[in-house]
Amino acid sequence: MKIIEPATPEEFHQYYRLRYDTLRRPWNQPEGSERAEDDASAIHAMLVDEAGEAVGVCRLHLHTPQEGQIRFMGIREDKQGQRLGDQLLTYMEERAKGLGASRMTLQARENAVNFYRRNGYAMEEKSHLLFGTIQHYKMAKQL
Repeated sequence: MKIIEPATPEEFHQYYRLRYDTLRRPWNQPEGSERAEDDASAIHAMLVDEAGEAVGVCRLHLHTPQEGQIRFMGIREDKQGQRLGDQLLTYMEERAKGLGASRMTLQARENAVNFYRRNGYAMEEKSHLLFGTIQHYKMAKQL
């Protein structure tokens, strides 16, 4: 497995397909809802297997020069529980530090809180309900 930053149309197709399949399709959201207005200014990472197939995705956006935010993190269902998300998270934290960030924030879905805690993130506050059903929590980590 290796992490790439999608650059070609095919890589971005796989990236957005997995983002949709893991983060939107299970809640019956329309295709296209996996995209965000600020995607063009974000850093995208994709974990691919030996065949070049997308296994995990993640996005980094700098709110300020000192603070990055992780968004749209998802691991293909058949690969969950193998600590692959740790690799993506570490990669994005290193990218953020390389850009001068000293703090990372994210909005964790309730079922992902322990994953982020295990990776050094601390709970800051209960935040919003996505799609009226998925509780999110703001979490942060000093880099």
